[in-house]
Amino acid sequence: MCGTKQAAINGHSSSSSHSCIEAKENGVTKKLPSDSVINLDHGDPKMFESYWRRMGDNCAVVITGWQSLSYFSDITSLCWFLEPELAEEVRRLHRLVGNAVTEDRHIVVGTGSTQLFQAALYALSSPDADEPMSVVSAAPYYSSYPTLTEFLRSRLYRWAGDAHGFDGDKPYIELVTSPNNPDGFTRKTVINRRGGKVVYDLAYYWPQYTPITIQADHDLMLFTVSKSTGHAGSRIGWALVKDKEVAKKMTKFIELNTIGVSKDSQVRAAKLLRAVSDSCKQLGSQGSVNFFDNFRRLMINRWECLRNVIRGNDLFTLPEYPKEFCNFAGEFTEAHPAFAWLKFKEEIKDSESFLRAHKILTRSGKHFGVNKTYVRISMLDREENFEILLERLSKISAKQQENGPSLRAS
Repeated sequence: MCGTKQAAINGHSSSSSHSCIEAKENGVTKKLPSDSVINLDHGDPKMFESYWRRMGDNCAVVITGWQSLSYFSDITSLCWFLEPELAEEVRRLHRLVGNAVTEDRHIVVGTGSTQLFQAALYALSSPDADEPMSVVSAAPYYSSYPTLTEFLRSRLYRWAGDAHGFDGDKPYIELVTSPNNPDGFTRKTVINRRGGKVVYDLAYYWPQYTPITIQADHDLMLFTVSKSTGHAGSRIGWALVKDKEVAKKMTKFIELNTIGVSKDSQVRAAKLLRAVSDSCKQLGSQGSVNFFDNFRRLMINRWECLRNVIRGNDLFTLPEYPKEFCNFAGEFTEAHPAFAWLKFKEEIKDSESFLRAHKILTRSGKHFGVNKTYVRISMLDREENFEILLERLSKISAKQQENGPSLRAS
């Protein structure tokens, strides 16, 4: 059973049945009814819980009453609210993983990569332009891009949709998410015209999700602890920025928006990144658990389990990913993305509603710039919810094989 293997990877035991599944939340074991609704709409990274629970007090941070009083962290730094220890740990982790160039880059910290995304749009736009700058991304694109771009109704920029359909000859900003959210594929720019600027969202460019094939070396790259370590609630992201003036404008945006970024969260993020880096450096020592190897194995297992359920049915399909050499792992491997991009046969017009009827909450392809036969399913939830997902998809497959047309019409 997939859950048994996954539990072994996580370092704890698991039990499941058709009537109920045991779940542990805040240290309390609860029984989940097998007919409970599972919410896999969001990429809430709760699968990381068991690892950090085992770390115990090793990652605890004590902040006394007299600390974090000042607005300022380092007045000599371009990003004056960036805690020096966080900057140090960001550079260290990227060097160890080999996923991004940090030399000759300015680090700008933000309240998650969402704030940094908005800061980047502000920094790359021209205040003197006659009309708002077009913001585009190749479909399927991250579902929040249109909403975030239009939220402030800015005169600096506007959402212009799918990059494949962009035919304007004026300046533009292209958003490149790689690996892509929702489908997990490696992405490059689509437009490549003069006057264009690019923001690379590399939130998922970590070894647990995809092969690390190169050191990303772009002008503006966004990262976040939400998907690298699983600490979405800490709300810390960072940008690696080549151009000093762009970094200054991003810093100014955050200064005006939130007067900096929480020092407490930055100190905690630095401690967590240090723990991850230390786990990589101590590989082979007694009792050490390499963070990325641990979760790479877990994601491999989850995708194997999901593909086993999908294989053999003619109702829905999953993408296939090429094998590439991962410089971090030292072997050929394929992507095991944070989301499953499920495509249903054309007979099912609304895949999200179809799965909701089976008490599985997902996100429809319509939010990603494609049709509703697609849905995005989070692969990052707790083990017990992942087990329920597999069980329900298995039942749907079995029912489809029995009933065929009657199911497809439902």
